[in-house]
Amino acid sequence: MTLLQLSSNDLLADRRADYAEMLFASGDHAAAAELMLGAMEIAPAWAMGWFRLGEMQEAAGALDAAAEAWRTSLKLEPADRPGAALKLQLIGAAPASENPPSAFVETLFDQYADKFDHALVDTLHYRVPELLNAAIAATGRPRFAHAVDLGCGTGLMGVKLRPVVTQLDGYDISAEMLRKARDKGVYDRLIKADLQELRPEGDQPDLVTAADVFMYVGALDRIFATVTAMLAPGGIFAFSVERFAGEGAFELQPSRRYAHSEAYVHGLIAAAGLKLVSLDRAVIRQDRREPVQGLIVVTERPAA
Repeated sequence: MTLLQLSSNDLLADRRADYAEMLFASGDHAAAAELMLGAMEIAPAWAMGWFRLGEMQEAAGALDAAAEAWRTSLKLEPADRPGAALKLQLIGAAPASENPPSAFVETLFDQYADKFDHALVDTLHYRVPELLNAAIAATGRPRFAHAVDLGCGTGLMGVKLRPVVTQLDGYDISAEMLRKARDKGVYDRLIKADLQELRPEGDQPDLVTAADVFMYVGALDRIFATVTAMLAPGGIFAFSVERFAGEGAFELQPSRRYAHSEAYVHGLIAAAGLKLVSLDRAVIRQDRREPVQGLIVVTERPAA
């Protein structure tokens, strides 16, 4: 995946964009947006510039202008690596979607890979691998023959699983995340895959995990059906979600992550024919110094 074009390739436009960022950082959002608009007049084909202009206009309270900027970004970058469609949804300028653009998720994590572990563990106090590992251990199963770690990222969950798994496979959409996971040396196989179009490979695993993954998927019906089909009878499916406390099944948050309701999770488990083993509420990390509430869930596919 090609990373986002963070430069317009025009020196004057880039200089104006840099000044706009300085104004934005100082809190003068309206002046920053005006200067960034000037940069876009010079470099009108710069998709990431239009996206950033929209963010500045949003911060300045000019939502109609922000929507127009994000629509322009989307026209120039139909795959939507910046995630303009999600921003449009969040301000009510586009219908709600059940899933984010796959290109957005892939690009996000390709760019985040090098600083992922430090940012998540040291800054955001990320706890999901530890919590999920404890929930799996509480099932009393001492070892698993074959585990699949969905959305494995840099391998934080894999490190926890390795001591109790004979064969460990990791799936992720981001090539850069897989590169970092490979450096940890805990996986037997690493497969690049979009979880929204998951096609499992190899033997049926007796453990499938998805640690802090489903907030980048949205609607989970299809992936639950896939996991149930791939899981060996009697196997364990353990996952986490951000907890949505409002009405409805799930909702896109300002963070551009999805949160899922407890009722929706129970419905997914029942529809997939899984048995609920445990479901616990927990703080899974911090976000802007505020605790993020999540659900730590362990299910079992009934034995044939």
